[in-house]
Amino acid sequence: MTNLTDAARAALRNPWLPEDPDVDVDDDGRPVHLRATYAAYVGLGGFVGTGVREALSLWFPTPADRVNWTILMVNVSGAFLLGVLVQLLAGRGPDHGRRRTVRLLLGTGVLGGFTTYSTFANGAAQLIRDHEPGMAIGYCGLTVGVGLFASFAGMSVAQRLHRAAG
Repeated sequence: MTNLTDAARAALRNPWLPEDPDVDVDDDGRPVHLRATYAAYVGLGGFVGTGVREALSLWFPTPADRVNWTILMVNVSGAFLLGVLVQLLAGRGPDHGRRRTVRLLLGTGVLGGFTTYSTFANGAAQLIRDHEPGMAIGYCGLTVGVGLFASFAGMSVAQRLHRAAG
C-alpha cells in the first residue's frame, strides 16, 4: 500500500500536472510549511504586504456604499506582480534554496499579505446588503477577470525579461 506522499510524488511525474514545489523536500524530510525558518519568512513578508495594503486603504478610503477601488487595484497589481515573480522564479530552475526562500517571502508572504480577497468579498457582500446586486456582480467580475488578465500579463512580461537577459 502506498502512502499519500508516494501517491503525490507519482502524480508529479505526470507531465501534464504542474510541479508542487513543497512536495519534494531534500532538507530534513519535513514539509516546508512545518519549518520555522520558512514560516518566519512568510510571516515577515505578510507583515510587510499587509502594512502596505493597509496604508493604501487609509490614504485612499472608500466612500460608504461604493466599490472599493483601492482594494480592486491592490488585488490586480498583486496578481500582476505574482505572475512576474512566479515566471521569473520558474525560469531559473527548481524551487530550492534561495528561489524557495524568495517565493515564500515575496510570493506567499508579501504578495499574499498585500492582496486581500477577503476584503474584496466583504465589499461585494456590503454592496448586496446595500441593495446594489448589479454593482456587486460587476465588482466581482471586474476583480477576478482583470486579476486573471493581470497575472497572465505579469507572466508574459517576466518571460520577455528572462529572454532578453539571456
